[in-house]
Amino acid sequence: MGELGGFKKYERKQEGNVAVRERIKHYKEFTKPLHIKEQQKQGSRCMDCGIPFCHSGCPLGNLIPDFNDLIHKGEWKQALEILHATNNFPEFTGRLCPAPCEQACVLGLIDEPVSIENIEKSIVEKGFEEGWIVPQKPTKRTGKTIAIIGSGPAGLAAAQQLNRVGHSVVVFERDDQIGGLLRYGIPNFKLEKEIIDRRVDILKEEGIEFKTNVNVGVNYPVASLKNFDAVLLSGGATMSRSIPIKGNEAKGVVQAMDFLTRQTKALFDEKLQKNIIDAKGKNVIVIGGGDTGSDCIGTSNRQGAKSVTNFEIMSKPPSDRSVKTPWPFWPMQLKTSSSHDEGCDRNWLVSTKEFLTNDKGELYALKTVEVSWKTIPGRRPQIIEREGSEKIWPCDLALLALGFTGPDKSLPEQLGLELDTRTNIKASVKDYKTNISGIFTAGDMRRGQSLIVWAISEGRQAAHHIDSYLMGASRLPLKDDNDLIGA
Repeated sequence: MGELGGFKKYERKQEGNVAVRERIKHYKEFTKPLHIKEQQKQGSRCMDCGIPFCHSGCPLGNLIPDFNDLIHKGEWKQALEILHATNNFPEFTGRLCPAPCEQACVLGLIDEPVSIENIEKSIVEKGFEEGWIVPQKPTKRTGKTIAIIGSGPAGLAAAQQLNRVGHSVVVFERDDQIGGLLRYGIPNFKLEKEIIDRRVDILKEEGIEFKTNVNVGVNYPVASLKNFDAVLLSGGATMSRSIPIKGNEAKGVVQAMDFLTRQTKALFDEKLQKNIIDAKGKNVIVIGGGDTGSDCIGTSNRQGAKSVTNFEIMSKPPSDRSVKTPWPFWPMQLKTSSSHDEGCDRNWLVSTKEFLTNDKGELYALKTVEVSWKTIPGRRPQIIEREGSEKIWPCDLALLALGFTGPDKSLPEQLGLELDTRTNIKASVKDYKTNISGIFTAGDMRRGQSLIVWAISEGRQAAHHIDSYLMGASRLPLKDDNDLIGA
């Protein structure tokens, strides 16, 4: 596997970034790829471990040691085939995945883990560059029709899988472009939209039909779904979480996804520039310390914010792996994104108590309090406010990056679908079936807010079960989620 002892010979390297002062002037991707020979050395670091825990760390079960070995040998085309065998869209995960596979890498016990995510991106980008990624049209059609509602990574993965075994697939998207959260929820500096377009073009050539500006249950009657042999709901978790405190309706208190979506749309239509929520010259506070909060920080800096501050109600994670999340589990560990590096004052254990407004209802400050967490056996952890720790923070724009509570309930209600205790659409992971025959669900609509890599995995799994439902059995791959670390 790879170069014997390569992990002792070569240090971990990843693609670099354009300097902060340059990249915040635009919304383009700013990474600088490694030279191909250097990338092959990185593949050589794979250490031929007895049990490749990276397989279990990856929700897709990517055959990581296999493609590492192939690029070490310079066999990039075969590496691409191995990568595509488990992952429909490595160009997305290679840019956006937090790489749980790397946290499960055996080499990580003694050294820096193999740079798996970067290798994955390099393989697929070389595939596009060399023209190896081409449409794979089915040789015959089954006569079965499938409606997929939602064109995010789960819906697209399911569509490609089902189309390739001969079913006729129609994907409905309520927005004006295909891609779901990838299109407008992820900033361009993390994922340029041409990356989505080139893949969608391939899907179209393979025979998948896409219908945009179609909101099923709103401008497309639910009754029309009866014309399909099966339906997959993959519309994501779209209901944003708010803060039920005084002033939360003030002008200047904005949901993160609204902020990000308007900015991205304006990049492609100058007429929409007037609709952006502009951070220029403002004191911006981002409430929420996850990926969406990080995206708000990067966007605010590009818009020219006066200051950017980030609040997180949880305690600051340790810089090293916590004993509570030992290898090979996903670690509770401090993560610093490229957006954080661009300028941000990060604060932990801060709870927002009130949005302060002027007589015009405009936000001018936030009132906060410092908190701690108390663990009570048998109960959920309790927040304890520290007396005398109240503070007023100047703020003209507060961005709420607090996650999502689940999918829009309108369509499930119209279809008569049951919800689970977390208000997601109820469906078994064993077959992804809902309580209504012929209707399946996958991705964030089923499991709740999660990772892109999980969405692709769920789309692939759902495709297998839909194919089995329609044909009695399926040739599509099925991964045992019980093999996942921490599943």
